[in-house]
This record gives sequence, C-alpha cells and structure tokens, in this order.
Amino acid sequence: MSARPSHETAGGGSGRAPGSAGGLPAGSATPLLAGDFATWLQTTCATLWRDVPAAVPCGSCNACCRTYHQLHLRPGEKAARKRLPREYLSVARGLPPGFLVLGYDERGACPVLLDGRCSIYEDRPLVCRTYDCRIYAATGVAPDRDEIARQVRRWRFSYETAQDRELRAEVLAAVRFIREHPGCLRSRAAYEQPIRVATLGVAAHEAFGEGAHAAARSRVPAEQLRFFAVANANEELFGDG
Repeated sequence: MSARPSHETAGGGSGRAPGSAGGLPAGSATPLLAGDFATWLQTTCATLWRDVPAAVPCGSCNACCRTYHQLHLRPGEKAARKRLPREYLSVARGLPPGFLVLGYDERGACPVLLDGRCSIYEDRPLVCRTYDCRIYAATGVAPDRDEIARQVRRWRFSYETAQDRELRAEVLAAVRFIREHPGCLRSRAAYEQPIRVATLGVAAHEAFGEGAHAAARSRVPAEQLRFFAVANANEELFGDG
C-alpha cells in the first residue's frame, strides 16, 4: 500500500457540496448525532484501509477547508490535479515520487473554496473525501485548530450496546498506548500531529481487544503485539514508519 495522503498538520477537509449553506456560527454548540460507535468505527476502518469515501454529516460546517492546512495528493489523482491551481502545488518532501502538496491561500483557506463552498467538489482530493472530524471525538484527541475543535465538541456518539462500549475502550487504550510509547513512531513530530494519533488509535484498535490478548498470550507479549500494530499502521497509512 502506498502512503496515505494526509494533512501535513491536523485536520482534513471533506469540503461542502456546492448547494450547501454558509459557515457554522462560531458560538454554536448544538449537539450533533455522530451515530452508534460500532458502526462508525467499522466504516471508518474501511475509509482508512480501503479509501472508501467518508459520509460525514457536515451540515454547514467548512472549518476543515479554511484553517491553514496543507493537503497531500497521490500521483493518481488526475482529476483533482487538473482543477487545482498550479501555483499552490509543490513537491511533497519525504513522500514517494509523484506526491504533491496543496497549500492554502492568504486567508488560510483551500484555494478552491469559493464563497464558502468547494468549487471542485466532484473532483476533490482523496484526503478531502476520506476526512472525518468525528475521529477526534471518537478517540478523545484534541484538534489543534480552534474552529475544528468547536465542531468536534458537538459530536455525540451513542453507546447503546456492549460492543459500542468495548470498541470505544479499545480505541482509547490504543491512543493511550501511543502516547506512552514514543518508540512506536520514528519521528517526534508525528506525535505532535493530532490527526495522526487519532487515526492510528482507530487503525490499531483491534490489537487492544480481548481477542488479540488471547491470540498473543502463548506467542507474543501483548505489549509487543500492540507496538507492532501501531508501527505497522503508521507505515501503511502515513508512509514514514
């Protein structure tokens, strides 16, 4: 698997369809239903590992599109590349040949965000199609952008079944392990990227469940299994393991 496109710092950008309304009021705190946790986790893992587009109920929020983010584009994203302004594209250092970085404009916004709407929505980059700010609420990781953090605080997952609660415990345990074991990631800078910590907490959660403990009991120490799960997920999804 090639390195996953990502935001160079935190957050992402699903973009808003051309027909959606204006931005979210800064003081809005109305709760938003995020769905049941188990279903969200299953679909998010499909997004992370198979690039299935995320179906995020963004409503009128476009915070991820205008908060000073740089986006990585894969070599095969021809439709997006054709419609993005060349002056905002540059070579992505540290990633395989062909990867590009899309910068932001003088407002800190994506250069194709016009009148609060994504002007290339149907051809938007993969990172925009797969970004879901609910990952912060699911993992307890705080975004490093205030506007995104305000949106994240509104999400409310439901935990009606034992499975919902068990899976959430696994995700939280994975995040805690990542923070307590710096050796999981080679780069110190990686620990300073909230989106990476949150993503790896989701991607490696299965190594923190009871089933993984039982499978590893007679062969590999649980801590070593978890370490490898996080390190491998980082290499697969971010390409710098």
